[in-house]
This record gives sequence, C-alpha cells and structure tokens, in this order.
Amino acid sequence: MVAVVRGDGGELVIQVEGPLDRLAAARIASCVGDLPPAAPLVVDFSRVDDLPDVGVAEVARQLAGHAGVAVRGLGRHQLRLLRYCGLELPVERHDADE
Repeated sequence: MVAVVRGDGGELVIQVEGPLDRLAAARIASCVGDLPPAAPLVVDFSRVDDLPDVGVAEVARQLAGHAGVAVRGLGRHQLRLLRYCGLELPVERHDADE
C-alpha cells in the first residue's frame, strides 16, 4: 500500500506499507511524476516488511531526478543502494548501525 499525505512542514510524504513490490514502485513513480522536480518530498519506508534490492533500485530510478527528496526507515544497505543508483542523499552517520 502507498499513501500520500502532507507532512507538518507542507512537504509531500509518500508512506509505503507492506512489500516494496512492482505495484508499490509504480505508485511511488506516479506520485513523484506529478510533482515539480524541486518540491519537498519524503518517502517513508518505515512500514515496509519486504524490501528487495530490485525494488530499492526501481525507486531510486524514479527519484533520481527529484532535487528535494529525503527518505525514512531504511538501513545502511538500502541507503547505499539508493546512492549507487544515482539518488543524491545526505550522508548520515548512525553509530547504532556500526
């Protein structure tokens, strides 16, 4: 399931729940395609229960042209995959992940 809500700061928040399958990736792509490239956007993966690498790569491809994107709920591996696939994200250090 993919839901689109407005965050506290007015940003668009795409909340993904369940598996990150083709349907979810297509819905994320549709949401992103309707936005101006610089609009603030957060993709929240904190409720995803199955996060295959191919799904992460597909989402990265959809988000790569969007300048104001942030993500939530991903581990270091998935964040690294997003960066490898061309998505520019701020580098954060999480000592708990070490």
